[in-house]
Amino acid sequence: MSGDEVFLDTNACIYFLNGDEILADFLQGQRIYISIITEIELFAFHGNNDASIEILNDFIDSITVLDIDKEIKILTIQLRKTYKLKIPDTIIAASALALSLPIITADKGFKKIAGLDLILHNTI
Repeated sequence: MSGDEVFLDTNACIYFLNGDEILADFLQGQRIYISIITEIELFAFHGNNDASIEILNDFIDSITVLDIDKEIKILTIQLRKTYKLKIPDTIIAASALALSLPIITADKGFKKIAGLDLILHNTI
């Protein structure tokens, strides 16, 4: 993978979709990936309305959503056993690791995962 690709955690997507200009500038020209877990979390938000669903659909159409394959499943199991994170966070981290991409998140719990190229939202 090249330096113009990045993986977003769910909270980073929410910041971006809510108009975070610093994050939007940072993501300019980047190919964006998310986990299918993030897609589910975004669409399952109870506060969604027709307008936000339309924005989400446009966003999802403009990025790459990574499904769970065998490699991600194995990594998820290893990470869950080692770091005891919540399953959704573990799948998201495993997905970023599987692609060898940096992950943007506001979740400091990801700091403990060895080998994860972490970009904390507040450091952008």
